[in-house]
Amino acid sequence: MPPKPNYAREMDGVLQSLGGSRPRLLLHACCGPCSSAVLEQLCQYFDITILYYNPNIWPAAEYRRREEELERFVAAAHPLGVTVVEDRYDPEEFYAAARGLEAEPERGARCTACYRLRMRRAAAYAAANGFDWFATTLSISPHKDAERINQIGQELAAAYGVPHLPSDFKKKNGYLRSLQLSAEYGLYRQDYCGCVYSHAQSEAERGAKAGRG
Repeated sequence: MPPKPNYAREMDGVLQSLGGSRPRLLLHACCGPCSSAVLEQLCQYFDITILYYNPNIWPAAEYRRREEELERFVAAAHPLGVTVVEDRYDPEEFYAAARGLEAEPERGARCTACYRLRMRRAAAYAAANGFDWFATTLSISPHKDAERINQIGQELAAAYGVPHLPSDFKKKNGYLRSLQLSAEYGLYRQDYCGCVYSHAQSEAERGAKAGRG
């Protein structure tokens, strides 16, 4: 069996190859906490625009709260060179992508469809607006499958003609650093991934734990 890809090492190779050129990177982001450590690392190498496209987030108030926290973090920690673009918010786009997969568990096929939906929008936006690379913050979460995320990124890079930055941002204490930065900046950290189905699963798990307690 071939060894699993080491996406963190692959990203290091890309970063070393840039030679101080600072290409333009479109970074899809789901929230402020997940963006924090990613921006800290990548701002050294890229001129970054963040795309906030997350039609999966439920309810609308939660979507807005996460977007506002992202804007607040960027303004406080990265006042120079990072732009946030809030894209359209149409939850029906997510429900269409998730149709028939509503009962899937977290990290199942519904999540794969959700990754692809959001990353496809990022790849399309990057291609339409002349970006040199695109990426997503999703791999910083220990609950997200970095291999699936990177496979989707490679497929979309071929389809849209914009290279995908390989990543596994949780590695090398990336997730730990995101916790530290969240505490430092007082960021709101949500307790479910984002969609109505993940919220229901999170509530059920909390109820089960309370019952055992």
